[in-house]
Amino acid sequence: MPALSPTMTAGNIGAWKKKTGDSIAPGDVLVEIETDKAQMDFEFQEDGVLAKILKESGEKDIAVGNPIAVMVGEETDVPAFESFTIADAGGEKSNNISTGDTKKSSEPSGDHSHTSAKDSALLSAPEETEANDERLQPALDRVLNATASAVRLAREGSIDISTIKGTGNHGQITEADVRKASPNIISSTAQSSVNYVDIPVTSMRNTIANRLVQSVNQNPHFFVAATISVTKLLKLRNALNESSGGKYKLSVNDFLIKAASVACKKVPTVNSSWRDGFIRQFSNVDISVAVATPTGLVTPIVKSVETLGLASISALVKDLGKRARDGKLKPEEYQGGTFTISNMGMNPAIDRFTAVINPPQAGILAVGTIKKVAVPLEAESTDDVNKFEWDDQIVVTGSFDHKVVDGAIGGEWIKEFKKVVENPLDLML
Repeated sequence: MPALSPTMTAGNIGAWKKKTGDSIAPGDVLVEIETDKAQMDFEFQEDGVLAKILKESGEKDIAVGNPIAVMVGEETDVPAFESFTIADAGGEKSNNISTGDTKKSSEPSGDHSHTSAKDSALLSAPEETEANDERLQPALDRVLNATASAVRLAREGSIDISTIKGTGNHGQITEADVRKASPNIISSTAQSSVNYVDIPVTSMRNTIANRLVQSVNQNPHFFVAATISVTKLLKLRNALNESSGGKYKLSVNDFLIKAASVACKKVPTVNSSWRDGFIRQFSNVDISVAVATPTGLVTPIVKSVETLGLASISALVKDLGKRARDGKLKPEEYQGGTFTISNMGMNPAIDRFTAVINPPQAGILAVGTIKKVAVPLEAESTDDVNKFEWDDQIVVTGSFDHKVVDGAIGGEWIKEFKKVVENPLDLML
């Protein structure tokens, strides 16, 4: 299992893109790996042939460094690994042990037990294999070749699973094989006739949960809200888009990202994070932008926003958002950041909301949808008393870590943000 991010200690197997016997060239996608942050393609970087898949699609919590497949140099070497198992590779280590702490097995099983020094992910076979090596004896003599769900179902139905012929990869017995062997079997889940479904927790969902619980427990949140007019901003946005000749299409969020960077430069305390014994204040404003994906919330980072123009911000946000939804982000593109914006303005039902701080940052801005509000005109005469005009407004709520940001400082940041949004020409300077 490769380490695809600095914080990754275990991963799940998605879909294998190659099957046993397939040749692989450098850059070929071998398998989808679900990390603690996202689902990513693992590209193999050497020539070879896939001799054996040791971890099937859907298997979870595989520790980094554990073998998931066997690669050989030549197609003629593949048959020798037909019954090869993880036990032949020296077994597995627990997923709570980091790659750096992995110890050699006290009973090494030979050259096959070593993982690739380049990837720590695939078991590399030696160039020469002795057919009579005891490690290559049929695996069924030592380990039952069946999925966990098949074993559980057979146990519930009092079925001798060893009598069932497997149809899975290399003869593995699957749940479908057990049901076919005994059509009348009913699992305990079905017998209970419950009216709910248990949804497995992905590594990404588990990481999100742990980080947000950590944030709520360790960061004393306080909230500052403001109603902001975006009428001028919308007019400027429309004018710029119409004059661009199709070169760019600015969104409201692009303006808000730029405005947040201006506020962070004017109130740098917010552009900081709490560390053990000190507060780290950042010179660059790297803004994380919350993006909803099919697998969970991802926060790709627009770096050094204070140096970027609106068109550059717009292009970066579109590119990062698309790759986030496709699961194609690199770890350095979503890890870090100094401030976060979460915009739910696309949902017309959301007037306002509060967001949980993205640790170790000290602040996050929650943005609601745009509403048209009737605003009384300033009366210049008695005829103007009952007159009004329509104003486009949003409600923003800043969540701040009180360890780093005092209430007055949070209020000052919101004031600076409001000022530049309501006078958007300042963003062009």
